[in-house]
Amino acid sequence: MQKTKLMGLALICGLVLVATLAGSIQAAGGPTPQEQLGKSLFFDTNLSTPPGEACAACHASQVGYTGPDARINEAGAVYEGAVPGRFGNRKPPTAAYAGDSPILNRSGTTWAGGMFWDGRATGWVLGDPLAEQAQGPFLNPLEQNNASAQVVIDKVKVSGYATLFAQVCTETTKYYECIGRAIAAYERSKEVNSFTSKYDYYLKGQAILTGQEKLGLDLFNGKANCANCHVAPLFTDFSYDNLGVPKNPDNPFYNEPVWNSAGANWVDEGLGGFLKNYGYGAAVYEPAMGKQKVPTLRNVDLRPTADFVKAYSHNGYFKSLEEIVHFYNTRDVSGAGWPAPEVAANVNHTELGNLSLNKDEELAIVAFLKTLSDGYKYSANVPVTYVVVPLYKQDKSVHGGAVAPIKLALQDKTGQNLSSPEVVVKAVTIRPVGATDGQLPESAGNANPGGLFRYLASQSYIFNLKTAGLTPGTWELGFTATDDPGTHFVQVTIN
Repeated sequence: MQKTKLMGLALICGLVLVATLAGSIQAAGGPTPQEQLGKSLFFDTNLSTPPGEACAACHASQVGYTGPDARINEAGAVYEGAVPGRFGNRKPPTAAYAGDSPILNRSGTTWAGGMFWDGRATGWVLGDPLAEQAQGPFLNPLEQNNASAQVVIDKVKVSGYATLFAQVCTETTKYYECIGRAIAAYERSKEVNSFTSKYDYYLKGQAILTGQEKLGLDLFNGKANCANCHVAPLFTDFSYDNLGVPKNPDNPFYNEPVWNSAGANWVDEGLGGFLKNYGYGAAVYEPAMGKQKVPTLRNVDLRPTADFVKAYSHNGYFKSLEEIVHFYNTRDVSGAGWPAPEVAANVNHTELGNLSLNKDEELAIVAFLKTLSDGYKYSANVPVTYVVVPLYKQDKSVHGGAVAPIKLALQDKTGQNLSSPEVVVKAVTIRPVGATDGQLPESAGNANPGGLFRYLASQSYIFNLKTAGLTPGTWELGFTATDDPGTHFVQVTIN
């Protein structure tokens, strides 16, 4: 079998820039000329036949660079191309956070890299899967429907950004390659990949996850197995998996006899189908049948309004995060009621299907996923580190030795209280004054299983010192938060 030779070196387009143009773009920290060209191409509605469909028609920023029409998402989730009545066969994947996907490669039966749900933009030609993906829709009759690369080039040469095109793309024999690389540069830019989610600010110490969000993060990295494939910080490992997703009966591709002779019997074989059509033998393509590329989860909940419907999975079968998380959790549970998978072979039964998550845990995972949306508005005054400070002054007496109401607060580094956030206390320490260790038994506080409790700054918590077996005298109570390396003490006197 003849295979395309891998190319490891990317083309470096020669740049002949007008000094004032370069200065105006670069001095302000804006996009590079290549990124600006890519953006112009990305939003150009004239680059289809007939005109009217830009890349952004299926990859819109307000929804995380995926499908922006809630009505379509609510049904078949597959978008119409430039020619009315022609539809693709899959939901648009996000164009963001994809630039690190490697050239399609295999280790044993595990494939990773490439672009598109089925990996067919391999990177084997240009050495860059993202650039190859950017070239694909222009020539796809079900998408932008141009007859050839030259048709696209001719349109760009007479566009409003033709001068910029001539400056960035200087090799006439590689114009179309340069177009793909420019779009890829834009899709790799800070504008598209801003890393401005609540989760990102949480990692910087500039935002606090709620108790539900933090629980979701813990489950994501543990019991729910999400992080096995959705690896931070991009929340994908660029691999392929068959999740056992059912067919989407509303997929309009079933009703396109010219392009789909199988009609409703068409089966999306994913990566395996691509490998088979490419010429690999059964030993290679059969283990990949039904596998689709693991998408990033960044911006998975980004939407313009709360009631905007987004679709999930390669065919848009699921219409909410709650639904797809529940599917991951219960797919293999008897009586759960899920339809059969579209491709029964190679379904992943090891990492999902029967996770034994309760409803609150499912909702916690959803809450965490919502922290991955870019555009989070954080307060620049929030410090890098937080401290938990008991509000009682030193030597506060607790009469009778029964209970000590201790109210905690979050304070910034200037000593100012922060209003309304939640803090997770991971340890409550009690010790004689001057001692260096000692632990309050779990039964002596308002602790959840594992010794943790979640504290809202607007509430007070009661610690029963009597059950801790304390004798009259002065003791120190210390509190340690999950995001704070220190323990903060207050003295309590028992009469």
